[in-house]
Amino acid sequence: MGRTAAAVGTAAFFVVGPGTVAGLVPWWITGWEFREPLPYWAAAQALGALLIAAGVYVLAGAFVAFARAEGTPVPAAPTRRLVVEGFHRYVRNPMYVALIAVVLGQALLFGQLGPVGYALVMWAVAAAFVRWYEEPKLAEQFGGEYAAYRAHVPAWWPRLRPWTPGVRPR
Repeated sequence: MGRTAAAVGTAAFFVVGPGTVAGLVPWWITGWEFREPLPYWAAAQALGALLIAAGVYVLAGAFVAFARAEGTPVPAAPTRRLVVEGFHRYVRNPMYVALIAVVLGQALLFGQLGPVGYALVMWAVAAAFVRWYEEPKLAEQFGGEYAAYRAHVPAWWPRLRPWTPGVRPR
């Protein structure tokens, strides 16, 4: 797949996939109505807005990494090389982590618990998909390169320092 096709496919998937998961579904849950469940909720709302912004930033960066690798995050149109750059150097699943951060941010911003339950379901579904589909597929496709990546980069909780392939930790 060429770079232009990868960019178009990645952009389309960004709108449809994350747009639905972190936009449309939370809107159905919350109606995007602001509530103040506790006094002085403004600090929680500010944290929520920060989580949303950070999640969108990480998500966009991870999608750009796939387009640069001339592929998409869609399993039907993957990259030909393992993407180990940008946020993928901190956590193996930056897109899922970012989507969950956006949804939890909406829970805080709107002062509603519904998105928290939805985020837990999202994580369970993503974790199952990663464990039983993505990881075996990547291990088959990239072998030792993926094994080294998996050994050094956590799946769900980001590292403090980025991992660099081929560099041994001190």
